[in-house]
Amino acid sequence: MYQIDFQTPIHIHFIGIGGISMSGLAELLLAKGFTVSGSDAKVSALTDALAEKGALIKIGQCAANLSPAPALVVYTAAIHADNPEFAAAKEAGIPMLTRAELLGQIMKCYRTPIAVSGTHGKTTTTSMISSILLHAGSDPTISIGGILKETGSNFRIGHSDVFVTEACEYTNSFLSFFPRIGIILNVEEDHMDFFHDITEIRDSFHRFASLLPSDGVLIIHASIPGYEELTQDLSCRVVTFGRESSCDYSYRALSYDMYGNASYTLVRKNGPELAVTLHVPGEHNVLNSLAALSLAGEIGISDETALEALSHFSGTSRRFEYKGELNGITIIDDYAHHPTEITATLRAAAHYPHKKLWCVFQPHTYTRTKTFLKDFARALSAADHVILADIFPARETDTLGISSETLAEELRALHVPCDCPGTFSDIAEFIRKNCINGDLLITMGAGDVVNIGEMLLKS
Repeated sequence: MYQIDFQTPIHIHFIGIGGISMSGLAELLLAKGFTVSGSDAKVSALTDALAEKGALIKIGQCAANLSPAPALVVYTAAIHADNPEFAAAKEAGIPMLTRAELLGQIMKCYRTPIAVSGTHGKTTTTSMISSILLHAGSDPTISIGGILKETGSNFRIGHSDVFVTEACEYTNSFLSFFPRIGIILNVEEDHMDFFHDITEIRDSFHRFASLLPSDGVLIIHASIPGYEELTQDLSCRVVTFGRESSCDYSYRALSYDMYGNASYTLVRKNGPELAVTLHVPGEHNVLNSLAALSLAGEIGISDETALEALSHFSGTSRRFEYKGELNGITIIDDYAHHPTEITATLRAAAHYPHKKLWCVFQPHTYTRTKTFLKDFARALSAADHVILADIFPARETDTLGISSETLAEELRALHVPCDCPGTFSDIAEFIRKNCINGDLLITMGAGDVVNIGEMLLKS
């Protein structure tokens, strides 16, 4: 594998530079004096920001974008061998790294690299940790899969030895990382276009945990079935969090305010109990905050600082994000695209003021929709009325004979009112005609469904 000498800047080209993670890594390299170029399918705020910082951005992907020839090409998991830039780089013998391999090499430059993994909750937990670190004056470098409100960005360049990032299991990306502190939030079936079954997924997370050095720490959710199998042969220290009182960090006396925001008592094996007040909804965020507080405790951040930071944390982009109101209809947007995430979000919504709960759901990828078809229907049944957008294909093409109408049939079999109006414009018009003052509307999914709420609020 090509090894970057960060003391000797070179020209690096990014295929897919507008991605939420790729753009942050490009920004970091620009700050370190590297020459950065890159391509993407379309212009975005992220590509514009990089161009302003000195990156050479090309819209559209073709072999000519590799002229002048870079010293290294970086690409994402979404890029395949038939991509013209990938093929041209291969033919020219230009060294290549995946996004994860580049991120792993960057992590080596820091004394305390922190990697947050899990099937769900990575972005929110990484954001909570980032907020605590910023409040503590730790001056961290941060890489998040969403926009952190404190910085207005998905990436922050710090000047300390602390680096915090999300660690995704898809294509085993996180196995290219070099963390000293690792967090495993949960382990469930997902990305079944890559993994064969849950056994293979668990093995991947075990291999991730095994990356931690003997002086490192693994913070793991003890409710993961058989979590001891993931930790039994590790050389690092293991810290547990969860609902169970046997955990190193647990909680009791959970309550919610009128907007579903949680408060609870933090119970620690090695410390006094603490009163925790959150400004994000749902029990899933209680668990996310437990992971963040566990991390804070392990690296010596004071209770007062950590609690103060969490008390001001109001979430990150596309995680139960309040978008606005239209004729008395509250519009929330959420990134949930897995049945477990949908269940958590709709449970949180149950505590939020509303007459009727509407969910506009955009399934993400044909593979995931087919794999979890009945699970999606059961999770969505917590809404009073479901509106389905077409499946967002992402990296896939429709070879499975699955559609949103297939999911609609499952929902109707559960006696859940469900409609598939068609385009985003059709969905917006359906909402205008059917939602009334006092209703709660959640746009949900990992694709571009957020545009529906924004379309409504601009009308």
